[in-house]
Amino acid sequence: MTTNFENLLFENCDETIRQQLKQHILDNYFFVSADSIGKSILGRSVDCFRIGNKKKQILFCGGVHGSEWITSQLLYMLIIRIGDAIINRKSALNGILSECLQKYTLVWIPCVNPDGVEIAIHGSQSAKHLENFVNRIAHDNTSHWQSNALGVDINHNFNADWENVKQREIDNGITFPSMTRYGGEFPESEPETRILTRYCRENSIHIATAFHSQGEEIYWSFGEHTPPQSLKIAQRMAELSGYVLRVPDPIAVGGGFKDWLITEKNIPAFTVEIGKGKNPLPVSQLSDIYTRLEKMLFYLLTV
Repeated sequence: MTTNFENLLFENCDETIRQQLKQHILDNYFFVSADSIGKSILGRSVDCFRIGNKKKQILFCGGVHGSEWITSQLLYMLIIRIGDAIINRKSALNGILSECLQKYTLVWIPCVNPDGVEIAIHGSQSAKHLENFVNRIAHDNTSHWQSNALGVDINHNFNADWENVKQREIDNGITFPSMTRYGGEFPESEPETRILTRYCRENSIHIATAFHSQGEEIYWSFGEHTPPQSLKIAQRMAELSGYVLRVPDPIAVGGGFKDWLITEKNIPAFTVEIGKGKNPLPVSQLSDIYTRLEKMLFYLLTV
């Protein structure tokens, strides 16, 4: 990577930076394909990157919550590290990659919620015709915005124990659009949620990991549908990263992407909370976060 390009990884991961990262990836790694798998409420592209041509896929997702955009940068960094390893024949990684790509396609969706990311980084004006609506919800401070442009938390909008999720929201006074934790009027009400569920229904997902921030924690289970191998995988993930295995707080149980994958697809699925601090985490943490997680990330290619 050139120095100028490396600098992009340490910028706020807004739409402009993501487009520059995408262009660099396509210009430098001929084996990476990228396309849009859908549009957000405000018409922003949700891009998907792939390496390989096998039916079964290993899926990584980030940028589900607006102010957690450092997770998008983490996934771009992973794409680039893998791309460099293939181009430069780095022996330490090529064995893992060669074996993996004989069986699986690697898939990244770095920014599931592009509107939320823009709002968190650039404020309500990036919500276009919804600017006044966002301002009212955020009380003119969007720096901690998690939801999409309609105030729906994507990670509460999946159809996994939906009725209980909604009741817990009501019990906690969350009954209308908000910067976080409002799950919408019904499951998959939001285009960003439907983009992910449609993609997973149309493709054969072997294992999936969604990245959030913060806490240095790993979530791996969801009731009786949890695959038997999930705990063993999660324990190895924890060993390699130094992160701890957790059970979510009651308000965060159900309605999430991991929960839906386990319930509907019955596959190992994980949520990894990267870094520590207060969202949005400073992008200066990115190198340390990636270095700490790299062994875990490459382990997920071997499961």
